[in-house]
Amino acid sequence: MALVVLDAGHGGSNPGAVYQGRREKDDVLALTLAVGQILEANGVDVFYTRDDDTYESPYQKAQEGNQAGADYFVSIHRNSSPYPNQYSGVETLVYNRYGEAARLANNINDRLEQVGFINQGVNEQQNLVVLRRTQMPAVLVEVGFINTDADNALLDARFNETAQAIADGILQTVQNPSYYS
Repeated sequence: MALVVLDAGHGGSNPGAVYQGRREKDDVLALTLAVGQILEANGVDVFYTRDDDTYESPYQKAQEGNQAGADYFVSIHRNSSPYPNQYSGVETLVYNRYGEAARLANNINDRLEQVGFINQGVNEQQNLVVLRRTQMPAVLVEVGFINTDADNALLDARFNETAQAIADGILQTVQNPSYYS
């Protein structure tokens, strides 16, 4: 079975986005660990870039994934916008909109949409180290906006379903790979 790197964004002294005391690093660590448990229960090997409140640079995380010989790299984050409640939904970022990473991103987004998140699509972002420096298909999932009350309420009310949706999107890709599609 495949080896998947799960990267909980930020950590340690880097809280990520913060809204009304809620910190991105805490939300994504809990979500990443829950996704990992589901993947492991389904026979997928998981490598965590962090499983506690520590910080590593994006470059270190990409290097760890490369050194582990991972098949996929999934970085989990929360989005933020200039104004509270301005935007809502999930977005997944890829280095290139075509190929296996884009297929993984679409599979994850489709599943999160079924949970109730607005699907903001898959978008190219070529300046992110964890997408640019990884040697395997890599995605960065923005699981709702941390400064949008409706997204936080949905994540809190359907946390287990959200973790299951991300895991299902990964499993769908891992179990039916079509490299360089």
